[in-house]
Amino acid sequence: MDLHLYDTYSRSLRRFEPIHADHVGLYCCGPTVYDYAHIGNLRTYLFEDLLRRVLELNGHVVRHVVNITDVGHLVSDADDGEDKMEKGSRRTGESAWDIAGRFTAAFKADMAALNLREPTVWCRATDHIAEQIDFIATLEAKGFTYRTSDGLYFDTARQDDYGYLARLDRTGLQAGKRVDLGEKRSATDFALWKFSRLGEQRQMEWDSPWGRGFPGWHIECSAMSAKYLSPWFDIHCGGEDHIPVHHSNEIAQTEACHGTRLANFWLHGYFLQLDAAKMSKSSGDFLRLQTLLERGYAPLAYRYLCLTAHYRSQLSFTWNSLDAAQTALNRLREAYHSWPAGGEADAATLGRFRDELNHDLNAPKALALVWELVKGPLPPATKRATLSLIDEVLGLCLADWQAASADIPPAVERLAEQRQQARQDKRWADADALRGQITAAGYDVEDTPDGPRLRRAG
Repeated sequence: MDLHLYDTYSRSLRRFEPIHADHVGLYCCGPTVYDYAHIGNLRTYLFEDLLRRVLELNGHVVRHVVNITDVGHLVSDADDGEDKMEKGSRRTGESAWDIAGRFTAAFKADMAALNLREPTVWCRATDHIAEQIDFIATLEAKGFTYRTSDGLYFDTARQDDYGYLARLDRTGLQAGKRVDLGEKRSATDFALWKFSRLGEQRQMEWDSPWGRGFPGWHIECSAMSAKYLSPWFDIHCGGEDHIPVHHSNEIAQTEACHGTRLANFWLHGYFLQLDAAKMSKSSGDFLRLQTLLERGYAPLAYRYLCLTAHYRSQLSFTWNSLDAAQTALNRLREAYHSWPAGGEADAATLGRFRDELNHDLNAPKALALVWELVKGPLPPATKRATLSLIDEVLGLCLADWQAASADIPPAVERLAEQRQQARQDKRWADADALRGQITAAGYDVEDTPDGPRLRRAG
């Protein structure tokens, strides 16, 4: 079947056809680099990586653009509070510029660990101040802005369809607004350029036609996506939290400036749930990829876990679910390496695999087909050749894995036995500490129905 994707803007599953014959333009909202990414953030980037790989599976050349927000993202989406970069600087004692560099590097390291493909273009907000100022100047010339004492704002009342992406009830929002709007004319109006406060010495500020200050959060994506992909491109992605504010405002700006809704398709990944709550940095207890590593899990086990749920469904994260994902991944690795090389891939299986993913990236059904292949009657060499091509899309790096050595040191075996007893006694902290010792010794432990299984890490 042809590729069909769910477009949030139209609320429908639509057949994908590229705007240009020679490439697909894909823009993905990147991280705000004031802190580490948590695994909920990373789930969105995993879905976007799968999208890119499926586009390539369908023969498209993808021009993939990801922004780095290193200025302008205030603590509140309502344009209140402190810039997150300045807040991070005060928390760590580093300069805002150094924080941006450190957490950008950490984000890219997480991407590499999860086998996410590098975008074609990285673009930082602070490298595109001139483009943002030019964009705002056009909006001002067309009458879509007004000035307050703290900044230049977009007047959403000028657009009858503002908020269509989120199906916002603007009248209800206005009636239900319980906070002081300040000088904003409407609850939905948003900052295009914020002025530096009198007497305030910001680390990141620039001169502009409206005064010294810094750009609002939303303008960077509109300006940079238009620069690198044009004001009308194929697909714009992000998390579901971007729908009501950030992406609605991107569309409003671009409609006012260029007369388009920016992207032909708007795709959104859903949240990771932890203890029945959205995972976020503000909770103070978010999980990093490094946390999983410290507890002995392979990063690709988390990638496998995310493949078990459709990107438009919420995924509940538990340690048991991650245990199951790591077990499944290890069994898949073992099966792949148990089969001989040199076979021909099975075209029928590959066709079914592509059809499942072409139905709005249905990764769970594609994974089910993988296990059907593993357990099925095809010749072993055919299975390996087929799974090798499948893994170019799933990104689990099966060919790179090295089988464990059968020679497990007695000391490591004793640690595994102690850990198993701790698990049975529900002494989870002890079990985690023992897993950490096993990992430090260079081994992975897999929990199976028959008890723990040890293998050399790799």
